[in-house]
Amino acid sequence: MKQNFSLDYLNQLKVILDAFPHEQFEEIAKALMAAYDEERQIFIMGNGGSGSTASHFACDVNKGCCLELEKKFKVVCLNDNMPTILAYANDLSYSEIFVEQLKNFLRHRDVVIGISGSGNSENVLRAISYAREKGAKTIGLSGFSGGKLAKIADIPFVAAINDMQKVEDVHMIVVHILMQYLYKALNKRA
Repeated sequence: MKQNFSLDYLNQLKVILDAFPHEQFEEIAKALMAAYDEERQIFIMGNGGSGSTASHFACDVNKGCCLELEKKFKVVCLNDNMPTILAYANDLSYSEIFVEQLKNFLRHRDVVIGISGSGNSENVLRAISYAREKGAKTIGLSGFSGGKLAKIADIPFVAAINDMQKVEDVHMIVVHILMQYLYKALNKRA
């Protein structure tokens, strides 16, 4: 039975990877390269497992993509500063923890990436909406049917499977593919 479980899990993951939305991936990669070329900031956020993915993404891009290069990406993970998050959650509302940070730092044409497995995390949706109002490029990574995030992000990427862990698996794969894509693109130029 245990072997069957792992085989079933991996077979379901293979199905979703076979339906990988390559066009949306290319749009995300182009948006990130444009941010690099224009020296724009990239803000990323999520809750729970998506927050871990956001932190991992910031680390991979800030360090892994351009360690040897003079010019660097400027990626900030909004869920990494716990004192700030707790202050906004306590004094305002948990739904405001990301948008309030963007109000301090966001500039026109920066990139804002929201990760939400369901696509319906209120704090991510508020930040993405604010970013759009301020003229930032927005990217939404979600799962299931995409939720509200897929409807409001400029570039939606939906891991279309009704299983949170497999959605998170796909999102992490996207992060790793992006890291290698950006690394190769930048190091070709050097």
